[in-house]
Amino acid sequence: MKTNQESDLLEESPPQQNGVTQTSPAHYSSITPSAPEEEPISTYFEEKIPVPEDVTQVFSFRKLWAFTGPGFLMSIAYLDPGNIESDLQSGAKAGFKLLWVLLGATIIGLLLQRLAARLGVVTGMHLAEVCNRQYPTVPRIILWLMVELAIIGSDMQEVIGCAIAFNLLSVGRIPLWAGVLITIIDTFVFLFLDKYGLRKLEAFFGFLITIMALSFGYEYVRVAPDQGEVLKGMFVPYCEGCGPVQLEQAVGIVGAVIMPHNIYLHSALVKSRQVDRANKKEVKEANKYYFIESSIALFVSFLINVFVVAVFAEAFYDKTNMEVNQQCNETGSPHTDLFPLNNETLQVDIYKGGVVLGCFFGPAALYIWAVGILAAGQSSTMTGTYSGQFVMEGFLNLRWSRFARVLLTRSIAIFPTLLVAIFQDVQHLTGMNDFLNVLQSMQLPFALIPILTFTSLTSIMNDFANGLVWKIGGGVTILLVCAINMYFVVVYVTALNSVLLYVLSALLSIAYLCFVGYLVWHCLIALGVSCLDVGGRIQVGQARHIDIYLLNNMDGDCLEEN
Repeated sequence: MKTNQESDLLEESPPQQNGVTQTSPAHYSSITPSAPEEEPISTYFEEKIPVPEDVTQVFSFRKLWAFTGPGFLMSIAYLDPGNIESDLQSGAKAGFKLLWVLLGATIIGLLLQRLAARLGVVTGMHLAEVCNRQYPTVPRIILWLMVELAIIGSDMQEVIGCAIAFNLLSVGRIPLWAGVLITIIDTFVFLFLDKYGLRKLEAFFGFLITIMALSFGYEYVRVAPDQGEVLKGMFVPYCEGCGPVQLEQAVGIVGAVIMPHNIYLHSALVKSRQVDRANKKEVKEANKYYFIESSIALFVSFLINVFVVAVFAEAFYDKTNMEVNQQCNETGSPHTDLFPLNNETLQVDIYKGGVVLGCFFGPAALYIWAVGILAAGQSSTMTGTYSGQFVMEGFLNLRWSRFARVLLTRSIAIFPTLLVAIFQDVQHLTGMNDFLNVLQSMQLPFALIPILTFTSLTSIMNDFANGLVWKIGGGVTILLVCAINMYFVVVYVTALNSVLLYVLSALLSIAYLCFVGYLVWHCLIALGVSCLDVGGRIQVGQARHIDIYLLNNMDGDCLEEN
């Protein structure tokens, strides 16, 4: 039995051409929402940035400046403590040989962020809101839980990074558990900066990115890596003499760079500019400038990541614990006991990374490293909270204040981290990053599959829907990224050496693959593989076209932001 809204949709179906339903924003706006839209409460969109009118130029720096902001906030996820740790481990384990993997992962990330930005600009809704309207209740709730899990995992990494930075800066006077608690307070403080204006908030994030660039750039200049080796590692896709360790590290790079909640975040951030979505020219222009801005932002983040990889590749590749222990002894470092007296290859993390920099290049290198880690943790923890806000509002249509949202996510993220910080040492705290990277890798399909699905639907994207090249290319890219990350998960699970955990992992894998299969089924239908509609609910050329099949409750009000 059809609902009144669905009946209206079918009765008012627009004309078709060559079996494809032709839709427009005007058609969407004719649908009456079933319930009045709630007034949003204090979020990132309290104001919208006006875009200057300049019709005489093909490219305008004034317009680019007006659109600058969302891409840099998005790029912070490429610079969180988890990424920094992946970078330094890449340099220490493989030297410069995996820089091309970092470059490739960043380019793939840019293409996926392009899809996210286009969805937000064209529809006026972010990915979580579109998922809320396309998927039935049970899949929608599962999808929300998976994305929340990814956000919490990212939150924990950021809290760990901040706690370690405070510990290093205070020369151990601030214990790890105290650093965890401090992170709660400063997050609340910084999150209310947008009360002073959206542009000031974006400027503050830009300031934190600048601190990271200067901090890690200083380390790069101080260590002075071989520039020829840097360029060779970046542009020659080969890893001479690499084994399983380097392969796992390469997979870890992809998993650390491409984060699921960042797709949801970017699709929401682009709504902060004044764009008339009924004007095709303005929408096209917004897509162009957002892509340019995202390219610049990710280029900056890529350079910062290269700084970290190159520093540890030049200074610590193939170094043994014995060599580091001796150097730390000579410089009087209080952290000498971190490095056992053996000839095993040095294993580093963001804590040990700062220590070894201090041992080899002086205390300034250690403190500047800690400042960079603190900036990375603080910036990413704030964007993570915004991601949580948008995801909760979109999936559940639930409007929480930032205070309540931060309190919830901080509590969930901090409780296990605080327990480890109190009852264990820094080794266990940084060791959590491996598990958290695996957790986030498993959540990738729950962002990548929906974004490809909805940006391929003409009923949602109109003339801006993905073309054949983007559909095929996007599908292959997402398949590759998901396969790489699943390999990372398998490697981690097989290293657990527990029959009970193997059985539990197998059961969870069955449920996980079933749900991913469900999303893939929807995606393939959206891409035009109508033969997969085994129920016969999709009949190309008739009123229930495949776009209408997925377009369950697309409100006109949701497509026309005030």
